[in-house]
Amino acid sequence: MSDPLAQLLQLSEHEKVERGLLHTPREIAQQPETWLTTYNRCTNNARELKDVLRQAGVGRGSTSSPTVYLVGAGTSDYTGRALAPMLRRRWGCEVWPLPSTTVLTDFEDYHHAGKEYVWISFSRSGQSPEGVALLERALERCKHIRHIVITCNPEGPMAQVCARHSDRAYALVLDDAVNDRGLAMTSSFTNMLLAGQCVAHLEDIEQFGVVVQKLCAAGKAFLPDAAETAAEVTTLGCMRACFVGSGSLRAVADECALKVVELSSGRVTTLAETPLGLRHGPLSSVDVQTLFTAFLSSEPRRRGYELDLLKEIDRKRLGRVRLVVTTGDGGDVADLADCRLTLSLPTNFDDYCRPVLDVMLGQLLGLFASMRCGLRPDQPSPSGAITRVVQPIQLYS
Repeated sequence: MSDPLAQLLQLSEHEKVERGLLHTPREIAQQPETWLTTYNRCTNNARELKDVLRQAGVGRGSTSSPTVYLVGAGTSDYTGRALAPMLRRRWGCEVWPLPSTTVLTDFEDYHHAGKEYVWISFSRSGQSPEGVALLERALERCKHIRHIVITCNPEGPMAQVCARHSDRAYALVLDDAVNDRGLAMTSSFTNMLLAGQCVAHLEDIEQFGVVVQKLCAAGKAFLPDAAETAAEVTTLGCMRACFVGSGSLRAVADECALKVVELSSGRVTTLAETPLGLRHGPLSSVDVQTLFTAFLSSEPRRRGYELDLLKEIDRKRLGRVRLVVTTGDGGDVADLADCRLTLSLPTNFDDYCRPVLDVMLGQLLGLFASMRCGLRPDQPSPSGAITRVVQPIQLYS
């Protein structure tokens, strides 16, 4: 089969519009090209970003550094989850991903007098009602909190709020090309995540550029293979999908599960877990209608647990089809998976940097599952249950 994603991109404009394929395939396909643009934008803003972090006290050491919260909702929350392990290692301080939907309702539980905090907030549109309300409330009530907002929309309320509070808040606005027009966040997710990785590497941003170049090259090589695999396995009509990963790759599993359920309008039910966590009950959901996908770590200890899970699933004959994504040649899983996708990276490539690559498989599975369900991927919710920007909510003081 030739690259099915490329085939969608070659459709006439009229057919793309009719089938709801004008935005989502293009936004998935453009990702490797856009990562370098995001890296350059972060490099150009490095001085201002360093100033914010220095004023906030990041880098003073684990005993006196502030607590860092990574704030977002839905996919933007998973951005923070994928970034947190890297920031903990790089900055040597407490870093916690917190859904804005949780912080809005439980604000006082997460902020204590006498402690310092830095928020890094993620929002594609900068229009999320929870995100806007929370940022405004934090700036009003907690004048000691420093904020960085990573967004794709310069006109969004969150970017405008930062402009009004430039002494405490800074908006890193990414290129408009990654402000996804489709319902599902795809290129906005990977670019906001890459921007967060750049923020983690501000002290050696030029060296990190070498990693970005490798990610771009690996992404271009991965997309056609992942698209072919996704198009093929979704023809099986699996009504369930289970994704597992460890560390940063657990957040990839979360985001892939969300992409499939969003783009299939809930017709494919999904689950995300760690390899060890799956064995404590959720394994019972991996039945003959399940697509099982594992994102395998490059770290030997984590990989050992992952291989044990694959062996258990093989021994118990669970799942309709088993798919793995790995670095290296993946020879140790050759007999444990029906489909094996290999990233064009060294065997020991850091898991912390990988999420922008691995997640593209989940995006493609969601895209082709949406089409198999007879939906329009750009607007896959016929009932209007979900929309591109979450609807306004009543706020309570």
